Amino acid sequence: MQAQDTSPAPIPGQSKKIFYIDHLKVVLTILVVLHHAFITYGAPGGWYYKQATTKMAALVPMTLFVSINQAFFMGFFFFLSAYFIRPSYERKGASRFVADRLLRLGIPLLFYSFILSPLLSYLVYYFEKGNHITYLQYLSGFDDWIDFGVLWFVAALLLFTLIYVVCKNIFKIKLSKSLPAPSAGSIILFATGVGVISFFVRIIFPVGWSLKPLGFQFGHFSQYIALFILGLVAAKNNWLNTIAFSTGKRLAVFARLSLLFLPVFYIIEKTSHMPQDWFSGGFHWQQLLYAVWEQLIGFSIITALLCFGKKLWNKQSGFIMSLSRYTFAVYIFHPLVLISLSLSIRNWNVDPALKLLSVAPLAVVLSFLLASVIVLIPGVKKII
Repeated sequence: MQAQDTSPAPIPGQSKKIFYIDHLKVVLTILVVLHHAFITYGAPGGWYYKQATTKMAALVPMTLFVSINQAFFMGFFFFLSAYFIRPSYERKGASRFVADRLLRLGIPLLFYSFILSPLLSYLVYYFEKGNHITYLQYLSGFDDWIDFGVLWFVAALLLFTLIYVVCKNIFKIKLSKSLPAPSAGSIILFATGVGVISFFVRIIFPVGWSLKPLGFQFGHFSQYIALFILGLVAAKNNWLNTIAFSTGKRLAVFARLSLLFLPVFYIIEKTSHMPQDWFSGGFHWQQLLYAVWEQLIGFSIITALLCFGKKLWNKQSGFIMSLSRYTFAVYIFHPLVLISLSLSIRNWNVDPALKLLSVAPLAVVLSFLLASVIVLIPGVKKII
């Protein structure tokens, strides 16, 4: 997520620069903004402010968008973040590396929890609920001071990183350096295994359940942990440079075929008269089917993006590098932009689905513009 973590400079042992990582970071960050915009106007998921459409013609594509998004985009962030940990660790040493991570990840967590989160809650309380009190009055009764919001990812990344340091220094665990880049079949098999593990986890922690106040949804963490570890292994074995383009092509086809299962899930729900949440948790064969499908399409999309990115996007671009530099700031501040926009047009007398068409692109553009200003602030630019 951070520009400092995912520099396109070569990793020791790699022969090629990986400029396309900048492109992928920008794409993934845009997807994060759009994901929350879709949830604002009716797609499933939790968010600060919602004004959901009731039009099925809009709800169906919105639900499909966030479902496919959820299958890969946050896991992809964990993979990319892990991929650049080892060179940073070896360059700085354990003590300096940990101090740097605590600074660059810990300060944003504190800022979001103690400053941005109360402000976001106040905006919704004041405008959407019509409780016109001052901000200081609101804070006098505010209790949720530990709330990482969208920065649950940063909290999890910090936790994973500290575990990596402990394993490397105390337990002396070393990653293998002789693993060839996986084939399409190996990736599909591995994704299936992660799906089965997710199924068992979701029996106890269904999708939607989160650990307060950290915001960790354990139902998705099987993928996050797996991809973080794979990012470390991939960096150790130079997978980004050695994975075959044909692997990405095969998995791109596989991902498109996997989309055919989406109407199958709808047919299963309607013909079996099952509750929709059977896909999200519990000991149900429907949950197993969905958990495995989610990982299959998620790992396929990630692999395809990496392979096609390497072939088509591996060119230096000053504009993309600038946008990439802003991605972490966009991730932190896009809720402020999105909530402000959606509240500002809350009384516009059109269907919420039409509001989405206006708010979504504006939220992306304004989030990047705001981020471009924020990173210029002295001191701040050293952190994000």
